[in-house]
Amino acid sequence: MTGPDRALRILLTNNTLAYRAGSELYVRDLAIALMKRGHFPVAYSPLLGAVADELRARTIPVIDNLRQMQQPPDVIHGHHHHETISAMMRYPDTPAIHVCHGWVPWEETPFAFPNIVRHVAVDALCRERLLTTEHIDPDRISMIRNFVDCDRFATVRNLPERPRTALFFSNYASDVPMAIRTACEAAGITRIDIAGSGSGNTIAEPSETLPQYDIVFAKARAAIEAMASGCAVIVLHQAGLAGMVTPGRARQMRDLNFGVRTLQAKRLTHATLSAELALYDRDDAAAVTRWIRDNASLDAAVDDWLELYGAVLAEWPSVRAARTHADLLRAGADYLYALAPALKTAHQHERERNSARVRAERLQEEVDGYRGREGATGGTEDTPEP
Repeated sequence: MTGPDRALRILLTNNTLAYRAGSELYVRDLAIALMKRGHFPVAYSPLLGAVADELRARTIPVIDNLRQMQQPPDVIHGHHHHETISAMMRYPDTPAIHVCHGWVPWEETPFAFPNIVRHVAVDALCRERLLTTEHIDPDRISMIRNFVDCDRFATVRNLPERPRTALFFSNYASDVPMAIRTACEAAGITRIDIAGSGSGNTIAEPSETLPQYDIVFAKARAAIEAMASGCAVIVLHQAGLAGMVTPGRARQMRDLNFGVRTLQAKRLTHATLSAELALYDRDDAAAVTRWIRDNASLDAAVDDWLELYGAVLAEWPSVRAARTHADLLRAGADYLYALAPALKTAHQHERERNSARVRAERLQEEVDGYRGREGATGGTEDTPEP
């Protein structure tokens, strides 16, 4: 199967395009790469911000309302159910691909819809999530793993014999866990920094920052980017530890996207982390860097995506002929039913917050009135003047 023989308009949907996080940066890098190949990507999200600005600066249209897109796309490349289904209902005659990026997040919940020609998992665990979702045909599931832009991450550091600097790279942590600090200090690592939105130290260009460190503690996309930068990488999160990425472990960890299932291997403690730090070897790290750059490049991923777009467009006439207008309406109704618990829970929480605010305002009015009366009498109402 080959890719499309013409330039395509590809609508990429995402939960947000505001923050420099996993799927947002995935959309950014893929859209720019597709544009360089001569295609016409358009990015859609109701919540825009820094990543949307980066895309616009690269001449890629970004919209926050589907009414802004007057001509239907050739393909919908959908991330996250709300935005993807909105796009499919807006453009009912366009084939769609749905991508599952995670095991846990609500917005990653898989779903079936008549216009979805293929479901794509970014790793083996996401594939399991798709395989255990009702009405998704296993024969329509593909896997295209996460990638790193090797042109963007062009600087590859040469590691020292012994590590001296370390970076904890996480958007969820506000500080470096004590287990990391104590294990690093015991290993002779004298500089331990933290980066990510959770700590208020967001890195706009990780390609410039990562090569400054010998060891990087990270997971998923951040771990892949650190490997591509020549760093020794230990995959971890606050709650769990996968371990040092060695040549012998790299393939299995990549199959799971250096993510949540790998993090269940060990508890993050001083002892377990010290054992992983002892595996530091600059030659092993260099071998991992070569392997990840050879096997996880953005260029190879774009080739896979273009091949999939071609397959989806070829299959679309038969898929479209097999569905009916009623099928679309029923699927839309099923989706609205599935949304109901989340919407009603959010509405109830909002009502409770408003009620609490009103009660607090009334209580404050009573306190202010009491203080006013006390000030006017020079004492409390119950205490007679001497």
